[in-house]
Amino acid sequence: QVQLVASGGGLVQAGGSLRLSCAASGRAFRNYAMGWFRQAPGKDREFVAAISRNGEVTDYAAFVQGRFTISRDNAKNTVYLEMNSLEPEDTAAYSCAARMTEPFDSGLFVYRSENQYNYKGQGTQVTVSS
Repeated sequence: QVQLVASGGGLVQAGGSLRLSCAASGRAFRNYAMGWFRQAPGKDREFVAAISRNGEVTDYAAFVQGRFTISRDNAKNTVYLEMNSLEPEDTAAYSCAARMTEPFDSGLFVYRSENQYNYKGQGTQVTVSS
């Protein structure tokens, strides 16, 4: 069982930056591929970014357009989402997800669908004012 706790959200003006963190419980964090998702009021949850188990491969939604960076620190059991040039359209609850990977695969896989993840955490609210 993995528990995921996201933090770092808040209120920021358009053009500002935030760094989200997602701390995972358990000892096997390095075996999980990780992803960030978001859900705005009245909208479906959508993929934001993903990172492979070994951190070498990342994937981003088209709307990120180079503004966000996902990273991980396996020693701290934490995945991060650095968000720059924030826009009011980025206002949403952001949450992270974890997918157990096969121990003998390359460690390079990333996943875009929330259904591909085994564990999902609570969200942290990001509000961007215009």
